[in-house]
Amino acid sequence: MSNMNRLDTGRRAHVLKCLAEGMSLRGTARVTGVARMTIERLVRELGGACAAYQDRALRNLTSKRVQCDEIWSFCYAKRKNVTFEMQEEHPDAGDVWTWTALDSDSKLIITWRVGGRSNTDAHEFIADLAARLSGRIQLSTDGMRAYVAAVERHFGIDVDYAMVDKIYKSPTATEAAKYSPAECIGCKTTVIMGDPDLKHASTSHVERQNLTMRMHMRRFTRLTNAFSKKIEMHAYAVAIHFMWYNFAKIHGSLRITPAMAAGVTDRVWDAEDIIRLLNT
Repeated sequence: MSNMNRLDTGRRAHVLKCLAEGMSLRGTARVTGVARMTIERLVRELGGACAAYQDRALRNLTSKRVQCDEIWSFCYAKRKNVTFEMQEEHPDAGDVWTWTALDSDSKLIITWRVGGRSNTDAHEFIADLAARLSGRIQLSTDGMRAYVAAVERHFGIDVDYAMVDKIYKSPTATEAAKYSPAECIGCKTTVIMGDPDLKHASTSHVERQNLTMRMHMRRFTRLTNAFSKKIEMHAYAVAIHFMWYNFAKIHGSLRITPAMAAGVTDRVWDAEDIIRLLNT
């Protein structure tokens, strides 16, 4: 086992690759031989560095079509299982939502927010999205009503916005007892403002990104005992994932990384490049 101060760039990169492929902290410790607490410290420091770098780099983007969504997870325990005593000891316990904004063309994650699912979260998320764009966009979101006021406030009239509401079939008693979402039987698309092209009004790309998150971050995996115990660690893991996804992971349909497709960088980053952010 090694102290992180003694880990060279190669060993840190090995840890990063394991985490990026969806391994847990303990699994990564077993594979790499690095102590779990050392890996946790690396996640904290690297997560902060990745968040800071993307905050600087993902600005003045020329995106044309953007999709937004929220993905559920939890810290320590699901909200329905959080007791008063548990909340006293672990104030972060309960449901956590990660808001994501994805460029439909480049597949770049433009911005994200880890928090709740309130009107305040919607306003702060949309405000940050608007500040990163250089021109008018077509925006698609799900049917969450908090988006409407947030988009109107932070984009004004300079957006073509459509909301996509999914229509679900009422589950039978047997289906309701299963751990699975209701069957989607259709979508209702509503023009909220501007003049969006309805053939491009969709949240399918960002929803596919939700699956990528669940596959590549162990703490997002459903029906397992993998979860975050602290929201700060959750946020650091998300920042590392999006750094890897945006800059190092070649997108299957694009044949380049999302950051390259968006013109943010001109090369594919490797794990060592990301580790070097610790020194910037």
